[in-house]
Amino acid sequence: MVSASKGLEQGTDKRMTVVLGEELQVGPEQICALSGPNLAHEIIVGLPTSTVVASNSTSASGAIQAIMNSSELRVYTNSDVIGTELGGALKNVIAISAGVCDGMALGDNAKAALLTRGLAEMTRQGVAMGAEEATFSGNAGLGDLLATCFSKLSRNYRIGAALGSGSTLTEARNALGGQVAEGVTTAPSAVSLGRSQGVDMPIAEITRQILFDGISPKEALLRMMSRQPRAE
Repeated sequence: MVSASKGLEQGTDKRMTVVLGEELQVGPEQICALSGPNLAHEIIVGLPTSTVVASNSTSASGAIQAIMNSSELRVYTNSDVIGTELGGALKNVIAISAGVCDGMALGDNAKAALLTRGLAEMTRQGVAMGAEEATFSGNAGLGDLLATCFSKLSRNYRIGAALGSGSTLTEARNALGGQVAEGVTTAPSAVSLGRSQGVDMPIAEITRQILFDGISPKEALLRMMSRQPRAE
């Protein structure tokens, strides 16, 4: 079985392969996680991309790779299920903040800085939970992050851009026409995971505050830029 869901279970913060294993009563070696820069519309029309299939069973990931790999979709494998799933989930939260950045017209420097620190935040959280640092430089980390933070096909980016332009969360969600931006519900889980692991997650935290606490994007920017300076 292959999980293509990029999120965390609300209330438990569990990864999707964990939820599937519990519900289907199968071992982790029977479930793979799929993630990468895979905007659905581009795949549907046959544009090329790559993805990664993660499993702690090389035979399982290898079987899925053989089935899915094509001239339009280059499929890689790895054994880091935790990192692959966390990368796919956490980048959606960063994508909302990237959309806010563009909605506020803060410029390319600000967005580049945001993505750089966002990737560091994702990596810190992943490593704290047992993921491999290198995974966040691959398809499920940097690759997916870039696609989701720059493409107007990205629902999470569009939510953020609407918020940065002055829309409410309800208005931003309605503008998606029934589509779901996973990062909205993932933001609280990302913050919860960070707190449970003792990991600093300032971008996830400020994004959650914009979404649910009524913090304006302008106030969020001020809070982020006013944080105590430290070593990179």
